Amino acid sequence: MLALGLLLNFAGIGLFCWLIFTLAIYALPFFVGLYVFMLALHGGAGILAAPLVGIAAGGITLAVGQMAFAMTRSVSVRAIIAALFAIPATLAGYQVVFAMSQIGVPSLAWREIFACLGAIFIGGTAWTRLTIFTETRPPDSGRAVGNSQPVLTAAAHKQ
Repeated sequence: MLALGLLLNFAGIGLFCWLIFTLAIYALPFFVGLYVFMLALHGGAGILAAPLVGIAAGGITLAVGQMAFAMTRSVSVRAIIAALFAIPATLAGYQVVFAMSQIGVPSLAWREIFACLGAIFIGGTAWTRLTIFTETRPPDSGRAVGNSQPVLTAAAHKQ
């Protein structure tokens, strides 16, 4: 019975870590949606309309950010867009790891070290998830408009 408890505890911590890394890219849309939700709620939209407005704002933020990242060719603009998504994920990762490390780590110095490492890994994951499947396209100087071919991702080049 003790082994089953340890196994389930290990699986639960692994699932929680996987969930944090998976949801890291959505920190900015979540914060925007939460902010718009609070604005709508305090502006008199009511408890039925405010969540809908917040969800719509978060979804629009994610869609616009990903489309802008995919459509631009400028490396500096891509870096700015990726940073806009990675910085809130880094801050959220720091807070989550710091709060979770209070359960088993008594030293404040080690909790800070773990929180900083968690922030780096979670922010890097958000950056990578946004940038991994798109690459810059060469300028379409000599092509006809209807003759453009889709750009292959980095994963397709390795096959």
